[in-house]
Amino acid sequence: MSDPELPVFTDHEGRSIRISDERRQHILEHPEMIGQLGRIREVLLTPQTIIVTNSDPSVHVYHRLYEQTPVTRKYLLVAVKILEDDAFILTAFYSSRMKKGAILWQA
Repeated sequence: MSDPELPVFTDHEGRSIRISDERRQHILEHPEMIGQLGRIREVLLTPQTIIVTNSDPSVHVYHRLYEQTPVTRKYLLVAVKILEDDAFILTAFYSSRMKKGAILWQA
């Protein structure tokens, strides 16, 4: 059951994506991710590219390039595990390049 204090995000397909407290804490271990929940929401809702990872086809990585971030011009990557009846964030981070894998969706 999800914690009512934690946000539930919606992706570009209208799918609900949850984040656990443990995953939120994991993301916030990276100082540049503090205060970035709004951008995570934006990436999920309006991604530029979604990649299916090579290692796990149920993990989709949503990408959006930001000209300015706490760490210069970077992509914000949000990795989401998508199961038949559940979807949840695994991690989110800034990167200078996109994740490798098959393109599932592109704006």
